[in-house]
This record gives sequence, structure tokens and C-alpha cells, in this order.
Amino acid sequence: MNAVASGVSATTTLVVAWGVSAAEFGRFTLVLSIALIVTVGMLMSLHFVMYQELPRSEPRDRPALVTTALLSTLVLGAGVAVAGLLAAPVLTALLGVDLRTLCFALALALSMTVNQLTDSFLRGLEKYALTARLKIAVAVVYLGVSAYCLLVLGIRDIEFYLLALIGTNVLFAVVSAVGYRVVPRLWSPALIRSLYRHGGYLTVLAVLGSLLFGVDLIFLNHWAVQSDIGVYSLYNNFPKRLLGVVFADGIGLVLMPMLAIMDRGTALRRIGRLSPAVFLATAGFSFTASMLFFLLLRGEYPYSFGLMSLSALGIGVHTVFNLYSAALLMGGVRGAKVLIVAELVATPVVLACQAVLIAWQGLIGGLVAFALSNLVLVAVVVVVSTRAYRPEPVAGGTRTREIP
Repeated sequence: MNAVASGVSATTTLVVAWGVSAAEFGRFTLVLSIALIVTVGMLMSLHFVMYQELPRSEPRDRPALVTTALLSTLVLGAGVAVAGLLAAPVLTALLGVDLRTLCFALALALSMTVNQLTDSFLRGLEKYALTARLKIAVAVVYLGVSAYCLLVLGIRDIEFYLLALIGTNVLFAVVSAVGYRVVPRLWSPALIRSLYRHGGYLTVLAVLGSLLFGVDLIFLNHWAVQSDIGVYSLYNNFPKRLLGVVFADGIGLVLMPMLAIMDRGTALRRIGRLSPAVFLATAGFSFTASMLFFLLLRGEYPYSFGLMSLSALGIGVHTVFNLYSAALLMGGVRGAKVLIVAELVATPVVLACQAVLIAWQGLIGGLVAFALSNLVLVAVVVVVSTRAYRPEPVAGGTRTREIP
């Protein structure tokens, strides 16, 4: 059901891309990219903390957890938005956008923050069916409104669809309240300190992830034309998000619990052996999906086997990196520290690669940079994790045997 909801949302993205110009869709994805980065500072990984804390807490303690997380996030999110507006002269110059675009990005970030947090409340309380039904209903509303306004009313202004996306995020947050209790008097300063401390390592990883996989659109905004941003978003971001849905709502539901109980060294070695097959499967999936979906677009979106191939290569390597990341994250604090070290080492190389190639070749440079960046990340993660999880020597000079 979650996959259906995500599929409806993906369909809405395609409808909007088909109905507006590539340049307008480029602005849409630029706003979304900035919002995803800002969301990290507003949310502080509390949604991941809720996934862990709510299931293992006593029923009587859950309203305090929900209330503290929600009210604190609203205050922090509003504060970040105000700070962003006050810093607008610097941010607009740094990002290469106007004030209106920045305002949309901040508003979208706040709506996404509340959406993700309230979604985590329902999942943490194990109300999976309710979550899925609400997500499907809201996704259908978003698709219906967007399709009607495009096909019947002929609205081509991308700001309208940004407002619609913000509205549907808020709508889900409001209707999700049927699944949990918010009691303002239960807000606890001590509890929020504990929750933010718990999410600290995950927030560092989220910040690094936003830098590694979010600034490519900002670089394109500086060194390419607006229409290239829209084309890049469809050839790279759309298949990547579609694959993310398959992983998160399908394979990941089985894989994550398995990784959580498996020895870290064993898990990493098995992923290493499976990596070639994973790369080929996901690259093929991405290429096939691109061939089918982009037949519907044409126009300003070139039907290019070369662009599809570059995108598929990058997404294949990106999936391998995500597997290693999942294995380390399921290893608790130690695994998170290993992943943080690896990403810190790789970040300067990755950002330099993206900046140089995008400034040189624009759209094509961005696709090549995405593939190379993930290749660098995989290599660094393998080296760092191998050293961190090296088998301990035992008596007689032999190493511990891997348990099948």
C-alpha cells in the first residue's frame, strides 16, 4: 500500500513535468532540492528516533514522546525558517536563486518536516495500515488536483504545484492526528534533550548526505541553463527515487531486520560479494524504467539512450552505496561513526568532482559526476569499514572464522 502511494506521487511528478516546461520543472526540483537540505536542520533526525523509541516505550509514555517531538520540531522548524529569511541576502547569492524561490523552499521544508515526523509517529506506533491509507488518500488528492489544473484549467505556473505539494504535506500531518495523542502539558525539556542527543549521529549523516547528493542541482543552477536542471532531474532523480521506493517499501522491509541481527563484518563481506549483481540489476531496472517513462514526455526532454545509460550507471553504483550504508546504520553507534568517517573523507573529492564536471559539461557532466561520486563513496566505505571490522586474531595466530 505504501508502494502504491509512492507510485501515485511519482505519477504526479511525471504529470507536472509533462505539463510544464523543462525550465519550470527545473525550478520545481531546485526548490525541492533546497528544501531537502533545510529539512535536515529542522527535523534533526527525530523521525528516525521515533521509529526506535515509540515501539519500545510503555503506552503511558508515548503521548509525552509524541508531544515533545512535535512541539519542539515546530519551534525549531519555524526558527530555521525565520533565520533563513534573515539570511536571505547571503543565501540567495550563494544558491543562485531569488527571494521568492527561497521562500518557497523554506515553506516546503517546513511542510516536509512535519509530514515526515507525523508519519514516523504512526509507524512507531505500528499503525501501518492507517499510515498507508492516509498516504494513498493524500497522494490521490495531490494527483487529482494537479491533473485537473493542468489538463482542464491549463495552469502552467510551477508555483501553483509547489503550493499544492506544501498543502498535501500539511494535510497528511493534520489527518494523521487521528492515530496519536498530543498533550501540550506533557512537553518535557529533559526528554527533548535526550531525543536530540539520540538523533545526533543520524543528523550528521543526514547533513553529509544532503551535501553529497543535494548540491548537484545547485551547481547546475549556477553553471547550466534552467531547462537542463529539469532534464537532469528526470533522468537522474526520478529513477533514483523510484528505486528508493522499491527498496524502502519492499526489499528493505526484510533486509533491514536481517542486517540488524547479523555480524557487521559478515554483512559487509556478503554485500561485497553481492555488489556486482546488485549493480547490474538496479542499473538494468533504471534503464528499462527510463525507456518506458520518458516515452511519455519527449518535447523538451530528449529521448536519449546515452543519458539513460549514464543515469543507470550512477543509480546502480548508488544502490551499492546504499546497501553498505544500511549495513553500517544497522550496526548502531559504532556503524554510524564508521559511515560518518567514510563520508567525511569522501566529501571533498565528491564535491570537487561534481563542481568541475558540471561547470565543464553541464547536464552530461552532472550525470557522469553522480556515477563517479558514488564510486568514490563505495571505495572509501569499503576501505574504512574493512579496517573497522577487521576480524580479531585468536590464539595460534589465526583469525576468527566467519559463521555461515
